[in-house]
Amino acid sequence: MTNPYPGRIAKCGERMRHLGIDVFLLTKPSNMFYLTGDGRLCAYAMITADGKVALGVPVTDIEDVKALAYHDKIVGFDDEVGMIHSIAHYFEHFGIKEGTVGLEYTFLTQSMMGMLTHPHAKPEKVLPKDCTHILSELRMVKELDEIERIRYAAEVAAIGMDAAIKFTRPGVTESRIAGAAEVAMREAGAEEFWRSYVCSGPRTNIAHGLPTTRKIEENDLVMIDIHPIVNGYSADICRTVCAGKPTKEQQAAYDLYLEAQQSTIKMLKAGVDMTDLEGHLHQVMKDGGHGNHIFGPPIHGVGIEFEEAPLPPGHAFFHGEKAPPPLPENVVVSVGNCGLYAGPWGVRVEDTNWIKADGYETLTEYPRVLVAK
Repeated sequence: MTNPYPGRIAKCGERMRHLGIDVFLLTKPSNMFYLTGDGRLCAYAMITADGKVALGVPVTDIEDVKALAYHDKIVGFDDEVGMIHSIAHYFEHFGIKEGTVGLEYTFLTQSMMGMLTHPHAKPEKVLPKDCTHILSELRMVKELDEIERIRYAAEVAAIGMDAAIKFTRPGVTESRIAGAAEVAMREAGAEEFWRSYVCSGPRTNIAHGLPTTRKIEENDLVMIDIHPIVNGYSADICRTVCAGKPTKEQQAAYDLYLEAQQSTIKMLKAGVDMTDLEGHLHQVMKDGGHGNHIFGPPIHGVGIEFEEAPLPPGHAFFHGEKAPPPLPENVVVSVGNCGLYAGPWGVRVEDTNWIKADGYETLTEYPRVLVAK
């Protein structure tokens, strides 16, 4: 495989110069991973507009990062004070005494922001500017190798879903179902997961129910939403199943939601607008009599993170992002992020899809049935 990082750094530098940003100071692991091949907590990357890459990591991690990351310079530090001083050293090394530094406002806590803008870290005349949306725009359109990694993650997600559903029965806790999925995904190649959601019975009316020690009861609905990380990339899949026999109302609601989700997926192709996709999915539910049972954005991007740009306009604003343009070729999106919440229970189905020039490919292929066979 061709080394992707020089090309990504070059694109990044082009955007920085266009926007008048002299250097990025990145601490979000997914952004560092995208641009350098390594992303970890308690570390940072400085990327200049002319394409120089400097890393700062705990002194214990230097050899590990050297082997993994694309970089021109790397320095180790012992603690937060050392981190601040190393940032100041890089500003001096690059000759940046004034101008603009791009920071990931959405990721940084107030205390982290204070640390990166501390007088001992950056020169007084270097002013901070939000670069959240710039990194999201760079990451939105996927390279073919990225799509293959997401495809692999989707295959692992299907293995995890199969294990979870086979483990779903009365008397088993939500937590054990999540554990069954995670063990299966680890064995299939996942190195990590984003949070697993498993909820049952009345808890399926929660938007994203974290697993608890609640035991599945006879005829409960069970909602399972999992997100493995494989070779640094994610996939997103959700299925709702019944631990017994669903009511006619539950089956009808499930069938309606599945129709809304699948007909929205069939609209996917290069040039489609995110608001049109969201509007269609919601309209099918409204036409089916469940207009008052809709909550949240049903679509989001998938890549290094299981939820990333592109996002619907309202959700994008909440995340500090810009509203997306018409979706270009080679964007990967999940359809079905939020479900139908009837009150005493809810249903949801979610799949990861690759947008192509003239259509789409669903990557998370696993049966969509309310009653597991």
